[in-house]
Amino acid sequence: MPSLWIANARVIDPAAQRDAAGSLFIRDGKFVPSLTAADKKRARKLDARGLVACPGLVDIHVHFREPGQTHKETIATGSRAAAAGGFTTVVCMPNTSPPADNAGTIQFIKDAARRANVVVKVLPTGCITVGMKGQALAPIGSLQRAGVVAITDDGDCVQSNELMRRALEYAKMFDLPVMDHCQDASMTVGAVMNEGVVSTRLGLRGWPHAAEDIIVARNVILAQSTGAHVHLQHISSRFSVDVIRRAKARGVPVTAEATPHHLALTEESLGGYDTNFKMNPPLRTEADRRALIAGLRDGTLDCICTDHAPHTPDEKDREFDFAPNGILGLETSLAVSLGVLVRQNKFKLPFVLDLLTRQPARILKLPAGTLAEGAAADVCLFDPDEQWTYDARAGFSKSANSPWHGQKLTGRVKSTIVDGRVVFADGRITT
Repeated sequence: MPSLWIANARVIDPAAQRDAAGSLFIRDGKFVPSLTAADKKRARKLDARGLVACPGLVDIHVHFREPGQTHKETIATGSRAAAAGGFTTVVCMPNTSPPADNAGTIQFIKDAARRANVVVKVLPTGCITVGMKGQALAPIGSLQRAGVVAITDDGDCVQSNELMRRALEYAKMFDLPVMDHCQDASMTVGAVMNEGVVSTRLGLRGWPHAAEDIIVARNVILAQSTGAHVHLQHISSRFSVDVIRRAKARGVPVTAEATPHHLALTEESLGGYDTNFKMNPPLRTEADRRALIAGLRDGTLDCICTDHAPHTPDEKDREFDFAPNGILGLETSLAVSLGVLVRQNKFKLPFVLDLLTRQPARILKLPAGTLAEGAAADVCLFDPDEQWTYDARAGFSKSANSPWHGQKLTGRVKSTIVDGRVVFADGRITT
């Protein structure tokens, strides 16, 4: 592998509190402090003038649908979408067909990634319960030995408090974080959007924020009593943010994430009954949106994750009540996050990049999110000021269900580098 010299960039490494003009040097897939004069002559040089060079983005919440749902996405197409969005490490949820609740399915996923020669690092999670049915614990020990980085029933929520308690006790024994989709299912039967004035006006059944808040509070209590690490997924309610803030003040081992769509959009977006705005948890009020932003600012919420959830056009093109929840997120995450947080809310750019790199890696103890000497050379190069129009149908995902289709965004990924290899550049996959 030839050496790589990234020159004239604004180098931002939140893990090292570095933000300065400079160069990055890569040899044998690792960051090195410098290259010899002879090495520089042989190295591939990327002139990054006007660009930001940061650690490759990390997303700990994506759905790549393989096995069993490859009409929506595959590990190969999902990884290409990730590379186009500047992501170098992604963590896949286990709600596949069959669910990833045993070591054999985990091995299938790892083998599928190897056969597909994926362009980014794809890491699996395992289920909390057998078949994601919430009735019996999955074999957590064997899942850990098979290589999962966390357990979760994402897409469903463990309703039994006793079963969740036991899951946390076992997960702690195996040093595995437990990631939870917080939803009291008894309160959301038939619900398709946030419950409130807008749902009443549109004639759609509402999903009350209390259904999230109750499970968030349950998980905080169980994390405190067991000492296990619980990661709370795609928080959407201002009341949940308050519960998490108070829990962290007491030292409870919980972390939490927000999504770009919950940061940027509200329930008002559903006025046209466009199913590309239908998701779980649903888009909520402006007050909720502002609370999420405040939660990121003060550290209550730890990171940004996409919850990338592909669905085919046929699945989404139906009555609002019957369309599946979920949207694409990988190719638009950086631009949307920059727009909401940096341009609209005056966050510092290094702080936002921390939410997309070091922080998600820290939550799951992943070797990513840094430009440190000796670390894997994963880099995202982007132009923070370039305006572009997102065409979901021309994207790298197998599906096109995005609320940002046809929208003008600012901030564009120019190159993505994984282990010192340029895997995405100039709008195309290069490997």
